[in-house]
Amino acid sequence: MHKPKDVSKRGTAVKPTVQIKGTSAPATSQDHQGNGMAEHRRLLHSVSIRNSTAKSIITNKVAPVVITNNCREEFQIHDRIQSANYSKGRISDLLPEHYLVLGEFFMVQDVYDRADVLNTTKSHGAPNFRKVKGNYPLFGMGQPSLNGFKQVLQRLQTDNFEEVVFICVREEPVVFFLSDGDFIPYTPRRRENLHENLHNLDKELSTEQIELSIQKELCDFAKLSENMFNVYNDVEHFKDEPKHVHVLSEEDICVTEEVYRRSIFIYPLHRLPLPVDGAPLEETFDDFVKILRETPNLCVLRDPSRPPPALLFSCQVGVGRTNLGLILGALVLNHLQGASKSHREEVQKCQHKLDFLVIQLLINRLPRGQQVLDEVDDAISMCSEMHNLKDAVYENKLKMEGIGKDGQIQGISTKSYFQNRTLQSLERYVFLILFNAYLDDQYPQGFAQSFSQWMCMNAWIYRLLATMGCSEVSAPSSCVTDGSHVLVSCEFLVTDLLSSLKEMKVANFRRVSKMPLYGFAQPNSEALSAVMSYLTDQRRGHSSVLWLNLQEELVLEAKGQILTPRDPCCPERPIPVCVQHPQELQELELALKQEVLRCEKTLEVVTEQESQMKMFSSCHTSEELFIQQKSVHPGLSYKRCPLPEFCAPSEEASALHSLAVFDWLFESVKNALAEDPCCGFVFSCQDGKDRTTAAMVVATLTLWHINNFPESEEDEIVSVPDAKYTKGEFEVVMQVVRLLPDGHRMKRQVDAALDVVSETMTPMHYHLREIIISTYRQIKMAKSESEAQWLRLKSLQYLERYIYLILFNCFLHLEKKDSWRRSFSQWMQQVAARAGIYTILNRLGFSEFEAPEDSPMARLRFRWHRNFSQCIPGKGEL
Repeated sequence: MHKPKDVSKRGTAVKPTVQIKGTSAPATSQDHQGNGMAEHRRLLHSVSIRNSTAKSIITNKVAPVVITNNCREEFQIHDRIQSANYSKGRISDLLPEHYLVLGEFFMVQDVYDRADVLNTTKSHGAPNFRKVKGNYPLFGMGQPSLNGFKQVLQRLQTDNFEEVVFICVREEPVVFFLSDGDFIPYTPRRRENLHENLHNLDKELSTEQIELSIQKELCDFAKLSENMFNVYNDVEHFKDEPKHVHVLSEEDICVTEEVYRRSIFIYPLHRLPLPVDGAPLEETFDDFVKILRETPNLCVLRDPSRPPPALLFSCQVGVGRTNLGLILGALVLNHLQGASKSHREEVQKCQHKLDFLVIQLLINRLPRGQQVLDEVDDAISMCSEMHNLKDAVYENKLKMEGIGKDGQIQGISTKSYFQNRTLQSLERYVFLILFNAYLDDQYPQGFAQSFSQWMCMNAWIYRLLATMGCSEVSAPSSCVTDGSHVLVSCEFLVTDLLSSLKEMKVANFRRVSKMPLYGFAQPNSEALSAVMSYLTDQRRGHSSVLWLNLQEELVLEAKGQILTPRDPCCPERPIPVCVQHPQELQELELALKQEVLRCEKTLEVVTEQESQMKMFSSCHTSEELFIQQKSVHPGLSYKRCPLPEFCAPSEEASALHSLAVFDWLFESVKNALAEDPCCGFVFSCQDGKDRTTAAMVVATLTLWHINNFPESEEDEIVSVPDAKYTKGEFEVVMQVVRLLPDGHRMKRQVDAALDVVSETMTPMHYHLREIIISTYRQIKMAKSESEAQWLRLKSLQYLERYIYLILFNCFLHLEKKDSWRRSFSQWMQQVAARAGIYTILNRLGFSEFEAPEDSPMARLRFRWHRNFSQCIPGKGEL
């Protein structure tokens, strides 16, 4: 007889759970003690061998031996499952304990009967099966079983569709159990919410890989539980639950691809995971474009004699994500074969016009913006039988604004909950507009650029989207008087690390050596008077002074204190105000002043020691402080240029405020010097550190280009651990340096400017270049995940600001020959974007220590948007 073959070594898949029929095994009257024979007998019930294969099975101490019917081969089966590798759990004390999928999840029937609103499961094979209005071959449905999917395909074939492109838009794993000749879908769910599918499970594994892992586990569980596994059909009342599913072989459990391939082997099958909320990632749009490229009858060069294929989209119940897929399909078909034959007036138009500033600014700048918007609105109306995206935005906005006394939903305030829902729907709507603009530009060119590349080439869009959630733009000034906000004193917010308060009456006053540049914290009237006296004395002798106020928040001076509105729950966090022009900030400050004086009651003021209740009979805005000083010092000029904290100043003039900060600072300094070469420049922000330092570096580079650079630009000698990082030599920085003409000199000059501006800042530990690595290292010491994310964001923003200063210096060099007729904003879009700068910034990270793609903040979309995510939810209206 041949030597027994080890199946596991041969790689032959022995089915683990088929019942063995027509086999015999030697009967034993007693179990062997501790030798595994009892385990082998248990294993016999779960060994999978075809009926025609096994003649007999012999147990031994190692593993069962199977003798084939022809007595020519023996198989030794090493198929022991270690139950200790798996976790058990139960939904409640009244329900049995059993194995958990992926260590923590229960298998729940995917679609319940009430989800089929259109009642199409029996008649068409899938829940909520429908065709869009008009003549486009677009179909949507919920999750069908295997037989139901076959019924759907038969219907499409009956309707004479020669080609069907099926696109599953589910991101959660789904497996199918054999039941009564059909495969029924089930999904893993958490005990805390058995009605909700899983999302964002594992970024490193695809949904298909997770499904295969679940399939393998389920087979193992069946082997450990007498060919049975527990699932749940009724997670509301748990009547007769759990159900026992018989798993007799791997063929009794199928993953999504197996189920669909059985029915559409000759048709294209695609998986395009779409998010339940918000807009898809740019890569998801790229994957959709890839589907278009792979489908000849959807390409611009298609055979016009052949009709386009039927596009069939499916998610769980066929509503939200399916609706998004249908809209994408409608936009593509609109560019492929023109508008639907149904006239626009015949398409049910949404009655609600979404009057959001972000939409208006977007369509004003996009080529053919209004037409692009109208096409999206038509597509939404065409696909609105189950869900209307514009209605969702409007209704959530109404609910948010109609909330009086705030409550709690899912652990957050009710107002915040509906604000998030509104913004998620609005983001999805905006990205549909952007994708249609991309189709308008790229479809005739055969998609020469991917959607991701197109977005990077139009990075101004990210600047625009960054401010979409800043609802404080319309917050009423009554927030301070009704208790929604408190007034916070600068004593609470600012530490005078340079000890200048005693002499100059303002915190953190400093001067750039040998240059007419000064910086300090937000001054009150006494401090401003002291500073002006200092600047205009005989030693300094500035006959003209330009005060550049970089404060992004609303500020008032009252009783000698600088006060700013904050949320009482987090008084240390700023509330930036997005405006289209700096003048609007001054108008809002004036409205706040009038409200404070009109209320005639005590208001809560947070100071360094405690909270106090104060009544104010007078207060002043920043502009009024300037007017007071100008009467004493006629040479004083004042400009308000709001800079966001931490992040790089905007190079764009479209991001909800009409000025590009770099251009504004450059032009202000250049024009002031043209009028008076001896003009002094003072910069102020809340604490005189972050924004003041950035603006002073921009001014330093400007002065050097207009006058002359210092004679020597020697490399700094740094004798500290990891000196290259202290010197700003991060991989991403050096990638930009290599891309720029004479990039090393550009960086060296910026480093020199940073050193001269930060020379007196050493006690504050605020050297803009050195703080990049120091902030990143603090992540490991964070006490919570939210704190770690906040530190990660800050470190990336500091890194980005450093790169922008290098880019700005390069711009000054290259455009100097033309007297800077082209602005920095134009240069970034016309020169830097084409060179790939935004592509680099879209993968910003510390690649020396971690993969940038591991953090969403590496992307422009999320990093720039997060500028406002650390702010308290707005009290006003969107």
